Amino acid sequence: MQLKAPRGTYDILPPDSSKWQYIEGILKETAETFGYREIRTPIFEHTELFERGVGSSTDIVTKEMYTFKDKSLRSLTLRPENTASCVRALIEHSIYSGIMPAKWYYIGPMFRYDRPQTGRYRQFHQFGVEAFGSNSPYLDAEVIILLIEVLKRLGLKEYELHINSVGCMQCRDVYRQKLIEHITPVKDKLCPDCQTRYQQNPLRVLDCKEKSCHQAIVNYPTLSQHLCDDCASHYDVVKKGLKANSIDYRHDDNLVRGLDYYTNTAFEIHIPGIGAQSAVGGGGRYNGLVEDCGGPDLPGIGFAMGIERLLLAVDTLAKELDSGKSDVFITIMNDDYELQALELLTRLRQENIRAEKDYMGRSGRAQMKYADKLGARMVIIIGDDEIQQGYFTLRDMQSKEQVQIDKEEIIESVRDRLAKFRGGNG
Repeated sequence: MQLKAPRGTYDILPPDSSKWQYIEGILKETAETFGYREIRTPIFEHTELFERGVGSSTDIVTKEMYTFKDKSLRSLTLRPENTASCVRALIEHSIYSGIMPAKWYYIGPMFRYDRPQTGRYRQFHQFGVEAFGSNSPYLDAEVIILLIEVLKRLGLKEYELHINSVGCMQCRDVYRQKLIEHITPVKDKLCPDCQTRYQQNPLRVLDCKEKSCHQAIVNYPTLSQHLCDDCASHYDVVKKGLKANSIDYRHDDNLVRGLDYYTNTAFEIHIPGIGAQSAVGGGGRYNGLVEDCGGPDLPGIGFAMGIERLLLAVDTLAKELDSGKSDVFITIMNDDYELQALELLTRLRQENIRAEKDYMGRSGRAQMKYADKLGARMVIIIGDDEIQQGYFTLRDMQSKEQVQIDKEEIIESVRDRLAKFRGGNG
């Protein structure tokens, strides 16, 4: 049997790993600029957490979770999303007794059993933020502004922000009954999934991806028409906050999100250029979730973005990246100079200069070709003349210019040339 990665998973190899590092760096830097700090949660949790937190009627819980029993017969689940895990951490460590709001971000793998396709895998990666402790609509606006800022810093200009309000439990109960009354006469036209769940969770019909379901419920009553005064006011302030920051948005009555815990503000980011799976991220407010998971009645809001889909969207990324390349390659013309090359290599790296040398016994000419493949900007040549006369030959791989630099000045010379190169390309 040939060993392969399981279906729906994949390896991230160089140079693609440099793209991931680039994106992750921007995600972290942006979140921390907004005052969010990193949280790292376990990859698996007790199954009950997701059944209570995500919702027992959702597709994630009923169809997509990777659930197993450990050797003590406890039911555990690989995390399909991270909001519920953050809520569990908040409760377990009594974070709510400290300074509020608690503002966290995370980056890591999630797991869902689904049909693999472009941008969707069984092990996939998400960046997300969560903010607990405040019900302010201005915090809703801040979270959305953070999401937009990430896109801007990645150079993504062609996006659509969809927003809606899914109300609170009180106004949603009234709306839920109205929606059931509208759907019941046409229920036979729904897909099998929606026929099963529309009585229990009719909002999921609005979220269904089947066109036949949307055609069947045409002219359905909208949530925005049934918001209570408090929810309508909250939504208005969020929209004003976005307008004040010059952020365009589209009100979308179909946007209810796929998880049971959402309340009030819901939002998604779409990038039409990446194909059918155009949503790269989304989130919303979840004011009842902490209490549902056994904690105090504490409001929360957050979002998650799929990193694989971000990579699809950032089509100019490869042009901007150089993190997989070497700054300097050391070429030796005689095996006797291995020690000198290794010592110089270490000194360069201690100065945070990305340096490499040959370990395969290549000839001098082959080493130069190898340096070119590594994308090295400069090559330091060590040969007989260099050792005898106390200098190194420094070759610019673009201009092909070669200069002789005193051994004691080589580090400073390399550093200065790199600074000029980066300054000229910044």
